[in-house]
Amino acid sequence: MDDERTTRMPEDEGWRSAALAAVDAWGGRLRELSHSLHAEPETAFAEHRSAAKITALLAEAGFTVERGVAGMETAFVARYGTGELRLALCAEYDALPGLGHACGHNVNGAASVGAGLGLAAVAAALDLTVEVVGTPAEEDAGGKVLLLDAGVFADTAAAMMVHAGPRDTVRASSLAVGAWDVVYRGRPSHAALAPWECVNALDAFTVAHTALGMLRQQLPPGALVHTVLHEAGTAVNIVPALALGRCEMRAPDAEQLAVVRERVRACFEAGALATGATLELVPHGEEFADMRQDEALSSAYERAARSLGRFPEDLSGRTMASTDMGNISRVLPSIHPTIGYATAGAEPHTAAFAAYGTSPQADAAVLDGAKALALTAAEIAATTHERQRLLHALSLRRAPHPGAEKEPDPREHH
Repeated sequence: MDDERTTRMPEDEGWRSAALAAVDAWGGRLRELSHSLHAEPETAFAEHRSAAKITALLAEAGFTVERGVAGMETAFVARYGTGELRLALCAEYDALPGLGHACGHNVNGAASVGAGLGLAAVAAALDLTVEVVGTPAEEDAGGKVLLLDAGVFADTAAAMMVHAGPRDTVRASSLAVGAWDVVYRGRPSHAALAPWECVNALDAFTVAHTALGMLRQQLPPGALVHTVLHEAGTAVNIVPALALGRCEMRAPDAEQLAVVRERVRACFEAGALATGATLELVPHGEEFADMRQDEALSSAYERAARSLGRFPEDLSGRTMASTDMGNISRVLPSIHPTIGYATAGAEPHTAAFAAYGTSPQADAAVLDGAKALALTAAEIAATTHERQRLLHALSLRRAPHPGAEKEPDPREHH
């Protein structure tokens, strides 16, 4: 008699061995891809060579590739198979300005490609459509949010990826995040002859920065505010008439972020009020929601990782930075574990971390990440009740019941 672990394949291990063998068969090419991405880092929306390298490899493997999706030249969707269940692997490949792949997106992208290649080998047997979705600008404006808004995931039942890091983790949430470009406009004057005739835009930013420093004590636990000043005058003897900067706000979830945003706005308005400068707060990119890890996918990933000799730390109830994968997780079942390799204590977003991105351990992370994702997706597809859960949830998304509660849009408070 069938139980809840009934699979669609005649042998439980048939899909496992086939997916692993496929990843191993492409292993050399995946390492080359990771190294090539690392050697030619490209920043948000300028990842032309990176996207071309990835799509060329997927096309060679028989994927049908659609480039330039959602109005982004460096976004793509590569598909393999025609099965009822669509599962997406999100590939990241943008780098950080001045630091290259200091967040390990060369590992992320290559691992998702490898997972797609592994799943392609079992797509027919598991009645799958495999999607590798190229997601630009995770480090900046949030390409996944734009892809989500454009309907790229409308027929996708679940999405997943692994992220490079100094350790293996699973089930962590992420902080919701939003950013403003800050513009203060004042009036210039000679700093010695007539300073009383000026409106000092730098002073406005200074007042705001000071107010933010005092605000931090009153922010909810887990809320963070970061600012950077890009420009504030060009000559020391001319009072600055223009100050340009950026402010980034984080909170444990999108709802708390809305509260933090209004408190931070008041600090910037105080700078304008105190100096007489005018203020513009322009949203920078898309807001990222907090990550909601799907438990069944997380458990399947943990089993897969353990079978490969990796033992991810369970970070349930803890947060790790921010990601636009959080927005996807608000709409469809998703996971975003980390795949670790030795970095001598260096943390992401540092030049030291980037230096380890093509080490033998990073190469192993590419292949293990690919295998773990492929095994996760295959197990879910092969497990009757999980497959039905995903398809049922997808059907509800396609045709929501009248009056059903809608998931709050984390960007609706702009």
